[in-house]
Amino acid sequence: MELFKKPDIDFIGLRWIPIGISAVVVVGGLAAMAIKGFNYSIEFTGGSLLQVSYPAGSKADVDGVRGTLEKAGLPVEVQSVVADHPTFIVRVKSQEDEAAVGVFAEKTLDALTKASPEMKPTLDRKDVIGPVVGKDLRRRTLWAIFWSLFGIVLYVAYRFENPIWGITGVIALFHDVIGVAGVFALLGLQVDLLIVTALITIAGYSISDTIVIFDRMREKLHTERGLPLDALINSSMNETLSRTVITVLLVQIVCVVLWLAGGPVLRDFAFAMVIGNILGTYSSIGVAAPLVFEYQTRFGGGRRRP
Repeated sequence: MELFKKPDIDFIGLRWIPIGISAVVVVGGLAAMAIKGFNYSIEFTGGSLLQVSYPAGSKADVDGVRGTLEKAGLPVEVQSVVADHPTFIVRVKSQEDEAAVGVFAEKTLDALTKASPEMKPTLDRKDVIGPVVGKDLRRRTLWAIFWSLFGIVLYVAYRFENPIWGITGVIALFHDVIGVAGVFALLGLQVDLLIVTALITIAGYSISDTIVIFDRMREKLHTERGLPLDALINSSMNETLSRTVITVLLVQIVCVVLWLAGGPVLRDFAFAMVIGNILGTYSSIGVAAPLVFEYQTRFGGGRRRP
């Protein structure tokens, strides 16, 4: 299946337009993160956690519990727990001592009981997540992202026998991750472990598209030795354009459905994936291969084997 019949776009001739836009995205994302910062979830900031359960046979659900607590003025995170009766984890930030947790637990049970007195909930446990744990988790998260990107550099460098190809691929990934993170900082959306998962997933999808283009470039370097480098890269990108767009459209359909119908728990994750898919496809086409061209023509002696 081909969306584009024999496209002939001069990607290399137009390379400074997407590279310039990407520079704006990166600078804007970094500025948003520096000025506004992130709205971290309880895992990263510390706070209190309650486990609340209802009697067996009750029809309580996560949306109902969340809605009840929001109406009571309690800004909480709610998720369901697999059990033989309705059970929920309720979390709130900035409640880091036993007295505050006790008050929060009383308000939570009181609000839930008033909303449904016929199925009175019970408090199974309450815990405090200290700020030290949150800082340690933030550190581990940054290392996880770093080692993921570093592993991608090594893999691409080994596969194409040239570290520059791996570095340009990760520059494109850096653009994608910073772009999504900047949007979350700008909009004040909450960053939790699920969003971190989305960022790493975005990196995986993006490098997959980039590798397809790089594979075609490597193949042509061996089969069309007399072809100028700019023509070779343009040909490779045009030949893989339909595949790249079709792949991201299929993924994007799923992400949009999750964003619109996945509920509060998955909404931000799906939103990150939607933005990341757009940026990832854009960087694979407009950033990674053109940067290889720039390096090869400026420092690599023109056309050089990977």
